Amino acid sequence: MSFVVAIDGPAGTGKGTITGLISKEMGLVNIDTGATYRCVALQAIRNNIKLEEKQKIISLLDKITIDIKNNKGKETQTILLNGEDVTKEIRSKEVTKIVSQVSSIVEVRLKMVEVQRNLAKGKDVIMEGRDITTYVFPNADVKIYLDADENERAKRRYLENQEKGINMSFEEVLENIRIRDENDKNKEIGSLKIAEDAVYIDTTNLTIEQVKQKVRNIIENSKLKSNI
Repeated sequence: MSFVVAIDGPAGTGKGTITGLISKEMGLVNIDTGATYRCVALQAIRNNIKLEEKQKIISLLDKITIDIKNNKGKETQTILLNGEDVTKEIRSKEVTKIVSQVSSIVEVRLKMVEVQRNLAKGKDVIMEGRDITTYVFPNADVKIYLDADENERAKRRYLENQEKGINMSFEEVLENIRIRDENDKNKEIGSLKIAEDAVYIDTTNLTIEQVKQKVRNIIENSKLKSNI
C-alpha cells in the first residue's frame, strides 16, 4: 500500500520548496511533476522544434526517458533526461517560457501523467503540480492547494532565479506568471483548479516554516485517522 500526498497550486506558491522539506523530514519520495514537462520542453528546444510544430513535439515522447532521483538527506533532486543530469538546464529562461504551452498538448499531458504514476507506484510519495489532486491522483490520501498573491509569487520566483543565476527581470517573471496562470487554468486536460476536498492554504503572508508546519500537521492528522 502506498500513501500519496498531492499538492497543487500556481507558480511561485512554494510547492517545490515545501515538498522538498516535507519529503526530507517525513521520508516521503518527492516527485516533481513539473520537471517531467520541462524535460519535454528542453528536448524540443534541443531539437530546434517550435511550439507550433505540435506533431514533432509529440513524436519526441517515445524517444525520451525521464527519471527523478531523490538525493538522500537533501531537499534537492537530480532530474535525468535519457540518463543525463538536466537538473539545471530545465530551469533555464528558454524552457520556462514554453513549458506551459508544451504541457497543454493533450498527448504530452497523457504521456507525462503515465510517467508520473509509474514513478510513484508502490511508494509513499509527495507530489506537486497543477493537476495532481484533480487528475493525476484524484484519490490521494492528502490533497492540498497552495496559493498566493501574484505579485508575491513573482517576487519569490525572481529571487529564486537570482540565486540560481537565471537572468530575468521582475517584470519578465510577473508577465510569465500571468501567462502561465491563464494557460494552466484553461488546459483541455489537467487544468489548474481547486479540488473540492483539498485543504486550501494562502501562503502570501506566511513564512516557509509556517507553511511547512501547516502541511505537516495536515499529513500527520490524515495518517492518524487512517490508522484508527
